[in-house]
Amino acid sequence: MAAAPKDSNMDDTPLVLGGRSFKSRLIVGTGKYRDFAETRAAVEASGAEIVTVAVRRVNITDRTKENLLEYVDPTRYQILPNTAGCYTAEEAIRTCRLAREMGVGNMVKLEVIGDQQTLFPDVPATLEAARALVKEGFIVLPYITDDPVACLKLAEIGCAAVMPLAAPIGSGLGIRNPYNLRIIIEQAKVPVIVDAGVGTASDAAEAMESGCDGILINSAIACAKNPIAMATAMKMAVEAGRMAYLAGRIERRLYASASSPLDGLIR
Repeated sequence: MAAAPKDSNMDDTPLVLGGRSFKSRLIVGTGKYRDFAETRAAVEASGAEIVTVAVRRVNITDRTKENLLEYVDPTRYQILPNTAGCYTAEEAIRTCRLAREMGVGNMVKLEVIGDQQTLFPDVPATLEAARALVKEGFIVLPYITDDPVACLKLAEIGCAAVMPLAAPIGSGLGIRNPYNLRIIIEQAKVPVIVDAGVGTASDAAEAMESGCDGILINSAIACAKNPIAMATAMKMAVEAGRMAYLAGRIERRLYASASSPLDGLIR
């Protein structure tokens, strides 16, 4: 049986961050798993090529103790150190410098938290830290509110992407403000990666169908009843959502539209 012809219109471009291309558009975190072995299994099931690590919370520096990098091979994955737990620009900048000194690389996920209960980012402090880190040669991927103006400013500073939240970190609420997200995507001059709030595969698919360039997921996988199965589901959802976006959905209509042609009806 002959293979189906390939539709040239469905050819996709890779996700490019800091001059490096990635086939997978799913980025996964490494927190909240039962142990490092489960972390490794979930990362493998997700098909992700970028793995984010909280420098202040997960051991990647002390080789005398159990080390995450023994389970997530930095020669196989792009390790993305993040500044989770930082509440000031100074803390975040110092954490990024530490990660670079330890040889993890200069691509970083910037988080500067402004409120302990909601874990929403401190926008002015994020802008301050991003400006300083870009000047120091870091490839900065900032976690930010779903604010189109803030995203534009971060892109103008020189960030490699913007990472607006879908909902509060770990909430699993899905995309709460699709209209702001749509504006961010339309205005973006850099990749848009949804970060925080995704709860299940349908949320991931929705984000990708809207035109996002990628998604970062941690809690929805790590806290699922079966993290390995959920990692697989998220992989499939991201791929399906991206393909649906490229294919182009039908127009929404108020009334029915017949699926079969009306010409040639038997009367």
